[in-house]
This record gives sequence, C-alpha cells and structure tokens, in this order.
Amino acid sequence: MTGKEKLKAALDHQEAPVLFDLGGMNTTGMHCIVMEKLREFYGLEKKPVKIIEPSQMLGYMDEDLAECLGVETELVWGSRNCYGFKSEDHYKEWKTPWGQEVLVPEEFTTAADEKGDTLIYACADPDFPAAGRMPKGGVYFDNEDRALPYDEDHYKIEDNLEEFQLFTEGELEWFKKQIGQIRDPGHVITCFGPGTTGGGTCLADHSMIAGPMLREPKGIRKLEDFYMATAADPELIQEIFERETDIGIQNLEKMHQVLGDSIDVLHICGTDLGTQKSLFYSRSTIEEVWAPYWKKINDWVHENTGWKTFKHCCGSIAPIIDILIDSGFDILNPVQWTADNMDRNMLKEKFGSRLVFWGGGVDTQHLLPEGTPEQVYDQARECLRIFSKDGGYVFNTIHNIVPGVPAENVDALARALRDHNRG
Repeated sequence: MTGKEKLKAALDHQEAPVLFDLGGMNTTGMHCIVMEKLREFYGLEKKPVKIIEPSQMLGYMDEDLAECLGVETELVWGSRNCYGFKSEDHYKEWKTPWGQEVLVPEEFTTAADEKGDTLIYACADPDFPAAGRMPKGGVYFDNEDRALPYDEDHYKIEDNLEEFQLFTEGELEWFKKQIGQIRDPGHVITCFGPGTTGGGTCLADHSMIAGPMLREPKGIRKLEDFYMATAADPELIQEIFERETDIGIQNLEKMHQVLGDSIDVLHICGTDLGTQKSLFYSRSTIEEVWAPYWKKINDWVHENTGWKTFKHCCGSIAPIIDILIDSGFDILNPVQWTADNMDRNMLKEKFGSRLVFWGGGVDTQHLLPEGTPEQVYDQARECLRIFSKDGGYVFNTIHNIVPGVPAENVDALARALRDHNRG
C-alpha cells in the first residue's frame, strides 16, 4: 500500500498497514541533533541538517533518511516561519552554540548577549528587541516578552490581529512550487501553513501569543494576561477569534485556488488546552470561546476541499476530545497518553471510531530518551496494537523527538512499525 492508501484506510477506520509520519508537521518532527546522529547511524551522506522550524530547531526529513525509516509523509510549509522571516529555499550554514553545523534560512539573524545566550530577531531585524532567546547550554529558542503591559482601558483589538495577514502572491507561489517538487506521488502531503505562520487559524496557540513574528508586538501578549482575559472578558477573545478566522478562511480559499486537493492533511490549530495533570481552561470556556471558530474553519475545509484537518493539543484533554470531534477535526495529535487520565485503551474505546489518532506511539518524555532499544520496540508494538485496531491510526511519537534520544531508539520505532505491518 502507498502512504495515501494507508491514510485513507485510517480515515475510513479500516484495519490495514499503518502510515508512519516523522517530520510531517511541526509537532511530529525531530530535533536537528538527533537527526544528525540518525543519519550517521544509517551511514548516510554526512551533510548539515536543514532547519525547517527554528524555534524548536527541527530538521527537514530528507529523502534518504525517510527511506531508511519508512516514513511516507512529505511536508509543505508556509513561506514565513514563526519569527516572521522567509523559510523558503535559500539557506546558509550556521554553527549552533553546541557546535553543530546546520543550514538555516538565509534571513536567520542571531547575536550573543553578555550571558552567552543566543538571541533571534523577528523579521530578521536586530534594530528591535530580540523575539527569542536560546539560553546558554540550551537547544531551543524561547519566546521573549517584549510587549508593553496590557492596558485594558486603552486596548485596541487591532493590536492582536497585526500578525494575521492575507497570503501574498509570492507566498502562494511558494506553496505551489513545493507541490511541484514532491518526491513520491504515493506519499501523504502534509501542510502547516495558516495555522502556524500568521495565516489566521491558530486561535491562540501558546507559542504565537507573544507575537514572535512581529517587531513590536502590542496588545494581550503575555500568557498570564491571555489566561485572565478568557475568564474576565471572553467576548473580547471571541471577537479576536471571529476576525482572525475571517482572515484564515480567506487564506484557505487562496491556498485551495493554487493547490487544489494536492495536499492531504492540513494543520489547523496547535493550541494546547491541557497540562500533564488537567485542562488549562474549563470545559465550558473551551466550548464557548474556541469551539465555534474551530467549527467555522473545519466546515469550510470540508465543504470546499478534500483536505483533512489536523488538531494538535497536548496534555490531559480527555474531557474535551468530544468537543474537538464535534468541532469537525479529523485528526488529533499528539495523543499524550502519558498525561493523567489519558489511558490508551480508554481513548481508543471511547473516541477511536470518530477521529484518527496521529501520534501516541511511544513515551517520548521518558522511555524514548532513557530506555533501551528493546524497551522502545516493545512499547511501540503495544501502542500499535491498541491504537491501530479497526483503523483510525497514524504512527508517530508523542510530540517531537528531542535531544538526548539515541539513534538506536528511533530505529527501534521504525522496526516496530515494520514488524507490525508485516503482521
């Protein structure tokens, strides 16, 4: 079966060989450190890893590594990344603070401060305060709080809409160009565009609230202010979402005009609603503040395209999975069954016939970095046994693969899936 055929079987809830995704979304990928070690493990050509998402330092899944692993997804991404500068096809070499040579977008601009931290700038403009900071000894960029304190008496809603813009002709051409470069027509084509790059469907993704793509973010930009606003002034958040989704749907229309149904799965929203213990917000708040706008977006996609919609949501979220289903999402990621009250068998039994689980293939937080290859293999086989029953499953880890994971353990995941699919 091709990757597309495996995805169709999963969506139709038919038991069949399982699709493997690694690197198809910005929440299903691999840190560049692990990717370099994995290339060495498989004896592949030694070359710098290309950074596809700079905040998390995620590497691009090249064809040779995908073949070794059995990955059958290919990524189409937006022209601009989370820091607002272009991530198209012009790259340069950069030596990371830990000494790894990688390829970064041509406009990627950093500086070191007096503490040894590495700073990165919105729109590659160092004339404004840094948008992100990689602490000395760190391997990711964290958002910087740069906005002035929230002043509700002088607030302008436009300040929280600045990043949401209609795609330009150049940005649409970039989407189209990537489709023309697809390696295998049988692969599943994934896309993270409007939900991650200011396109208007992210709906308060926690990584985007600070406005890392803006030179001078204004408005409600601190997470604690946003949390408070959902309780103190939900009507304001709803108005932001209403106007954001209007822009988002216009961008989806523009994308469909140039791409048609050449993409299979579209990342809509990455807002995390759960901690490892419970929900960030009450069920009623999620139902009233977010769900109508998710449904508005999903309805447009399903009525006008053949795309399937992908929702990323970490944490202990079992109490609101039915809301996500009723809002029209086809796919849920990362299936964090290691969080409280997220038993694998319960999730599959209660929700597995109504959406596709994309992830949940191994405990990425503990076992994948700390366990043996044999332990990783065994746990992955068990996860595959539970989640693939009666279809409705795409194999991936619980969120991205992080530094410290041995290459042998990633290989164990690939072996587990191959053996599962052989029956």
